[in-house]
Amino acid sequence: MRKEVDRSLTGKIGRVTGRIGPGTIGEVMLPYLGGTMAFHAHPFDKTSDFPVGAEVLVIYFDPPQTVYVEELPDVLKHTR
Repeated sequence: MRKEVDRSLTGKIGRVTGRIGPGTIGEVMLPYLGGTMAFHAHPFDKTSDFPVGAEVLVIYFDPPQTVYVEELPDVLKHTR
């Protein structure tokens, strides 16, 4: 049986509320199911560091509560 991949958070922009870095479990707030919810977060490239307050882009969602993020691209920073 093939496992369905949940892509509901992929491409969403969130705000870091707990430092995200290599070897740590950070936290990011994301729009989810009509509200805002906290998710455990890791750097997608396993080396980046994101301080509290940074905006990040979700690259991968690992249900139920973990996301992998990267720096928000400049093109998205200027449209917000």
